[in-house]
Amino acid sequence: MEVYIATGRRKNAIARVRMMPGEGKIVVNGKEVLDYFRRETLKMDIEQPLQATDSLGKFNFNINVDGGGLSGQAGAVRLGISRTLLLYSEDFRSTLRKAGFLTRDPREKERKKYGLAKARKRYQFSKR
Repeated sequence: MEVYIATGRRKNAIARVRMMPGEGKIVVNGKEVLDYFRRETLKMDIEQPLQATDSLGKFNFNINVDGGGLSGQAGAVRLGISRTLLLYSEDFRSTLRKAGFLTRDPREKERKKYGLAKARKRYQFSKR
C-alpha cells in the first residue's frame, strides 16, 4: 500500500498529511474531521481539493496539525491534501492550480508596534 506524505502551512498552522488508498476517512489529530473542525464550513474547505479532482471517497487521510487557530489549521490541511493529490497524480496539477489550491497563502499576522494598542490600532485620543 502506497502512502503519500506532504506538508501544508497557513498563518502559524502546520499540517502533516498522510494519504493512502481507502474509503474516504479523514482523521485529524486522532479525531474524525467533524469532531475536530466542528464547523461544517471548515470541513467543506478541507474537502474542496478532493471534490475538484473527483477523489472524494477514494483515499484515507491521517493528518497531524499544530499551531494557529481552527481556520488557519483548515487552510493548512487543504494545502497539504492538495499536495498529496499532486504526488499521487501529476494530472491533477492544472485543476488544482486553476482553483488556487496549490498556492500557499503568504499572509501572516503583523507584529504589534510600541505605543499602539495592536499592529495599527491606536489608543483613544483624549483632548483634555
